[in-house]
Amino acid sequence: MSFAAEAIHLDGESGQPIRLTVTVDNTHQSLTGPGLHWPLNTIRELPDTAGGDLVILSRTENAVERLILKDSAIRAHLPCRRRSAPVANRPLLLKWAAAAMGSVALILFVLVPIMADQLANYIPPEGERALGQVTLNEIREALDDSGLEPVRFCTDPDGLTALRRIEARLSGEADLPVEITVHILDHEMVNAFALPGGHIVFFRGLIEQAGAPDELAAVFAHEMGHVASRDPTRHALRSAGSIGVLGLLFGDFAGGAVVLFLAERLIDAQYSQTAEAAADVFAHDLMRRAGLSPGALATIFERFAALDGDTRTFMQHFMSHPALGDRIERARRAVPAGLLPEPLMGDADWAALQTICSRTARN
Repeated sequence: MSFAAEAIHLDGESGQPIRLTVTVDNTHQSLTGPGLHWPLNTIRELPDTAGGDLVILSRTENAVERLILKDSAIRAHLPCRRRSAPVANRPLLLKWAAAAMGSVALILFVLVPIMADQLANYIPPEGERALGQVTLNEIREALDDSGLEPVRFCTDPDGLTALRRIEARLSGEADLPVEITVHILDHEMVNAFALPGGHIVFFRGLIEQAGAPDELAAVFAHEMGHVASRDPTRHALRSAGSIGVLGLLFGDFAGGAVVLFLAERLIDAQYSQTAEAAADVFAHDLMRRAGLSPGALATIFERFAALDGDTRTFMQHFMSHPALGDRIERARRAVPAGLLPEPLMGDADWAALQTICSRTARN
């Protein structure tokens, strides 16, 4: 079966369209015309993105050269028109792809952390505190299941008075670089974390599950350790840097999406083992200087490790590191011989603190 039709030839160099008649040479399996010889098995059809009424052809040997026809019967003579063109220099492309992935990994896992650690030293305290406040607001909104209002703060006066007893006992010995602000959120999550600018957040679930005031103080001291090392700020800067790099590669991450992502990352913050170990050591030392037992940190680790059910517990953070048993043992060893802990508060104050959310008036 022979075929001949009018076509427009674009050679990809001169930009001058040439009208000619092309013919299918079945003997030599090629499409021919004046100055034209295209083997049929090298011809691919390209989509007509304008009107859809033209047949646009290219060939493997010259990706910019085109033949444009109106006669769609040509398709019956092109056995490879729907095949993808073979990839030229595949080994070289694979090398470039591997190099690009390696560069991205270097930026995300080496350069971004280094730059974040350096930049954290230059952020003014008011900027750091504002970042923490904005992130806290996003956390409250993100945790609200109804979508109607942010998760409320627990503000019962008696409970806050009891909480301030713990804060005052620890802060007097902590020598932190920023003033801390403590928040309790009315949420069942068993969790606590620090935000940039000295914000420390406890969830109702953690306070309800704690067995004694000194256990809560141990968590408090651990989070103060993160504040002292500015881990939340470094973590936020690393996350923001990673978002920026990924945004350049895969699309825009901007505005509220960035803050929301940071909020989620900080709720489930997983610092390095070095940062966690340093916060533990800080807590051990602070508890001793405050007249409390560092062993309370081991007790609360063990208590929450035994909890079942909710996977987003306080211990999800600690369990992310395999050396939990070692951390418990180190906390036990940090207890000075003959230590007699000074009580933090009486039973009435502890009961008020554990019920601080249920006694808070709802606005």
